[in-house]
Formats: sequence, C-alpha cells, structure tokens
Amino acid sequence: MLSLWLWLLLLLPSSCLVFGTELTFELPYNEKQCFYEELEKDVKFELDFQVIDGGNYDVDCNVFDPHGNLLYTEKKKQYDSFSHTTTMKGSYKMCFGNEFSTYTNKVVYLDFRHGDEDPLLDNMSATTALTQLESSCVSIHEVLKVVADSQTWYRLRESQGRSKAEHLLERVTYWSMAETFLLFFIGIGQVVMLRSFFTEKKGSVAATT
Repeated sequence: MLSLWLWLLLLLPSSCLVFGTELTFELPYNEKQCFYEELEKDVKFELDFQVIDGGNYDVDCNVFDPHGNLLYTEKKKQYDSFSHTTTMKGSYKMCFGNEFSTYTNKVVYLDFRHGDEDPLLDNMSATTALTQLESSCVSIHEVLKVVADSQTWYRLRESQGRSKAEHLLERVTYWSMAETFLLFFIGIGQVVMLRSFFTEKKGSVAATT
C-alpha cells in the first residue's frame, strides 16, 4: 500500500519563459487540497492532471481566479486538461477534492505550466526565412518536446498499471489464504468423519439367567 507522501518532481523554469511545476501527491479521503500560483495579466497557463491510484481513479477539480470566480470545474474525473489566459493579476487557485470518497485515498499527478515560449533562434518569427540547419534544429526541438510528453505519459501509465497489479496481487493472496484454510479444515473434517465410520462401538451385554 502507498504511504502518505508528497513528491516534488520538478519546480524549475525551463530555458525559455515557460515555467512548470509537476507534483505527485496523495489526496486523503473526505479531504480537499488546493494549490496557488501568482500570475500576471495576459499569461496563458495549462493544467494537466491524472489520478494514478486509488478507488475508481477519480477526483473533483476546480480552478478559480483571484476574485474567486470559477474558471473550470469537473466532478469525478480520471484525467483532464485545461488552458486559460489570465485576465487579471493575482493568485489563481487549483483545488482537488476527494470528499465524495469515504475510505479510499487517491494519488494525483499534476502538471502546471504558464508563460510563453521564447523563439528558439534569435530574431525568429513566423515570417523569418530559416536555413536548412536552423529548420532542422527547430524540428528536433519540437520532436524532443513530444518525446518528453510521451515519456511522462508512459511513466504515468506504468505507475497506474503497477498500482492495479499490486492491488490484484493483494486480493489474490488473501483469496488463496482463505482457500488454503478452508481446504485444511475440510480435510480434517473428512478424516474425522471417516474414522467415525470404522470405529468399533462397544455395546453393553445384558446377563441372562
């Protein structure tokens, strides 16, 4: 079973102006956890989350602006993505709820990114003519971003699959133990019953005169 933990996987700005935070945290039952991020106006942010362990692999998710207005809401969602461009400066709040669960903790993966990516090359724009070498560099850069996203996706699927396998192993182990004890007691009962069939019963003999 997974113990209570909070892993900070990544809290580093990239080489561009895109900042990202990746978290994997445990959300206890009947509880809600919120995360806050200070953002400027006209900044685009993206939120990805996925439940990788616990119950039916679902949580509630809500995103609020600095004035408390609801920007995004989903109930009992296994995974989803949300993007938004801020209209004001302030602290944006992301809340994950497991309040509908009465006994099962959830493990949630969160990926939050905000900001715009700088051009890969200096003075590069949509109308800039690139050399063959520069075009190759841009293509490799885009492919590497796809590879990084794919690796994250595969790690999440591996973690989810491992969790399901461990739960299945636990249930199979308990069932096997129950069957073992049941067969043991049935075997003892059969032996006792068979012995009773071949046991000589001594009766009382009445003396006759």
